Amino acid sequence: MSVTTEIDLRATAERGAAELGPDATAGQLLAWAARTFGDRLIVASNMQDAVLVDLAYRAKRDVEILFLETGYHFAETIGTRDAVDSVYPELTIVNATAAQSVAEQDEAFGTDLFAREPDRCCALRKVAPLQDTLSRYDAWVTGVRRVEAPTRANTPLVTYDDKFGLVKINPIAAWSDEDMDRYIAEHGVLVNPLVDAGYPSIGCAPCTARPKPGEDPRAGRWAGRAKTECGLHA
Repeated sequence: MSVTTEIDLRATAERGAAELGPDATAGQLLAWAARTFGDRLIVASNMQDAVLVDLAYRAKRDVEILFLETGYHFAETIGTRDAVDSVYPELTIVNATAAQSVAEQDEAFGTDLFAREPDRCCALRKVAPLQDTLSRYDAWVTGVRRVEAPTRANTPLVTYDDKFGLVKINPIAAWSDEDMDRYIAEHGVLVNPLVDAGYPSIGCAPCTARPKPGEDPRAGRWAGRAKTECGLHA
């Protein structure tokens, strides 16, 4: 089934949320998404781990995986992306890139825009490329979880994404950290080496620090700033 108008997409999201209910499992949500949207579905992954990739692969072997290639990633994150591509040979990784390279952005806005205007840098290197990529799909799947931050506490399982104009499915929204660890252990899922090195939330290298003991897991993102989101989910 291919749905393309906003009215259709909103209706599909509402119907899916009602039919699946608030207690739907990740497997049920992804099976519904694959069945409903087919090749008009894409799954976003920041390559912190491959839990969402593994779940989606079980629902749709040739699933497309969206990776925002900002040009500022840790080498370990790029390595995890490449490992995912190798371990799950039937899927396709869609690398979304900004209109400008990092060098071109530096020339246009000055070196290290991320340090001076992080919101603008995120808009250029994350939000705009995501908007462009998602315009070719009817639905996207994210790994957002409610426990990650107060801004994500009310994340629905299925909704219409007003910001990007398509259906948004969050199959592991209700998962705890223990649920994630259990799935990783039971299925031997790939994990970014930086997680074991003390980075519980991984973004671009210049804007990600190792949180201090006892700090919120996302405290290392844009450390020292009020900024807590890059603009993709809030």
